[in-house]
Amino acid sequence: MCGRSDPDQLDADIGDAFSEFFGRVIENFEAVARRYSLPAFAVKAVHMLASPVPMKELGRRFHCDPSFITSIADLLDTNGLAQREPDSRDRRIKHLKLTPKGLKFRERIEHEIFTQMPWNYALDTGERETLLALLRKMIKAESERRSQATGQRTEPDSATTPAGQAANEAGSPDAAYDTPPATTGGHRAGEVTREPTSATSSGR
Repeated sequence: MCGRSDPDQLDADIGDAFSEFFGRVIENFEAVARRYSLPAFAVKAVHMLASPVPMKELGRRFHCDPSFITSIADLLDTNGLAQREPDSRDRRIKHLKLTPKGLKFRERIEHEIFTQMPWNYALDTGERETLLALLRKMIKAESERRSQATGQRTEPDSATTPAGQAANEAGSPDAAYDTPPATTGGHRAGEVTREPTSATSSGR
């Protein structure tokens, strides 16, 4: 803690350390993605797809608009890593699911990524367990804080929502995620304009 007792300075030092740490983690992550000629967000999506995920939920996890999720799904499909499939109970809902090739790719990149993460080579097992417990404690506290803040917000006026239709619903549950995004400068919004090489091409 640099021998300082000032709480404000301690908070600043923690913030600086987190910023530097995550910057280096992101650099390691992006370096692995570049070795497979894929953008980092595509590799992140593969990591999230341990099991099929509704495209709407994937968008929530990425905190992005539907057109970007559509471009991710298209990119993974082009590389044979994932495919869309309808929900067994509601065919309007589309899930993104890794193919057998995608599952093997996920296993490979996660091994490469995790072995390069600082906690893997800088901390022993006990320290990693402590780090995980602290992270989960902070995540839980932040989730509770957000839930309380959300509960204090004013609910939307039901008069503005058509009867029988949820405020965030417009047609099918995943309709927006299956609609081609608007075009911009000859390319779809959020589209990866450079065609990546196959993630599992020979020699890799």
